[in-house]
Amino acid sequence: MRIGIANDVPMAAEALRRVIAATRHHQVLWIARTGLEAVRMCAENRPDLVLMDLNMPELDGVEATRRIMEESPCAILIVTGRPQDSVNQVFRALGAGALDVTATPMLAGQAEGGGQLLAKLRTMEKLIRHSGGNQAMTRPAPLHTVERRGAGVQTLVAIGASTGGPVAIARTLGGWHAPADCCIVVVQHIDENFADHFAKWLAEQLIMPVRAIEQGDPLMPGTVMIAKSNDHLVLDEKLQLGYDAVPREYAYRPSVDVFFRCVAQHWRGEAIGILLTGMGRDGGEGLLALRQAGKTTVAQDQATSAVYGMPRAAAELDAAQLVLPLPKIGPFLRSTVGGRS
Repeated sequence: MRIGIANDVPMAAEALRRVIAATRHHQVLWIARTGLEAVRMCAENRPDLVLMDLNMPELDGVEATRRIMEESPCAILIVTGRPQDSVNQVFRALGAGALDVTATPMLAGQAEGGGQLLAKLRTMEKLIRHSGGNQAMTRPAPLHTVERRGAGVQTLVAIGASTGGPVAIARTLGGWHAPADCCIVVVQHIDENFADHFAKWLAEQLIMPVRAIEQGDPLMPGTVMIAKSNDHLVLDEKLQLGYDAVPREYAYRPSVDVFFRCVAQHWRGEAIGILLTGMGRDGGEGLLALRQAGKTTVAQDQATSAVYGMPRAAAELDAAQLVLPLPKIGPFLRSTVGGRS
């Protein structure tokens, strides 16, 4: 991959450059010292991937990400010192279109930090390849089981999202308290090391309780439940939630397709599947499985998507009964499921 680095700290930029230079698969295309310079360099010489710091002069990483996604869309990985200390900035950047986040490797500890960064680069390369490069950045039969419903849960809302997802999810669910017999399960593409932070951040945005899903959890009524592993979230025939590494070859982890298919196969109550903004095609086939199982399916429209990849895949498959702008998805949920504001 051709990689741009946006970081105003010389030691941090050099650490990133050395990690990339040590590989045969990637090259440093340019190094920007300010957010504004990163926006300009993307316009002049667009890379496959930008390693974006959060705190820079002229434009911070959040606004630089937003500008790049509007003017010269490309994949962006937030690389910053101690991301856990900048949770709000991280999720604002993810909402603006960044794909993921990782810590900056330091020159003194390059072996460990460099390995983590290289693992992220491998994941980014898979996502970019499966999604068709920078062009993608522009705007079965049911089983019979004894018991099909989680205790107290009558309606299941399944939400899948990737690039731009955290803010889209917060806007969709913000200001709403779902009825006591409704459970909301969210599958957001995010590294497991930051998933607990995502759950805490989302809890600050919502008036409903938010919980990160542990292996073996039941569906919890009146709760927003968040996938927290790089393995795939699954719902089994006993209606217990868990994680499974298979299929291992999937570039998208956790996969929205995997969870949506589980819901289509095992859930017999009312269900609504919602596919929000995201790079790639994950979720389209799963949403189609939900529609074929008689569930209500919704996809975000192109105009309001940070990246119109996943919703586009659903539209191409005719998987979504409704294609709605983001501001209308929340009101649709309220009118369909009930609850209170």
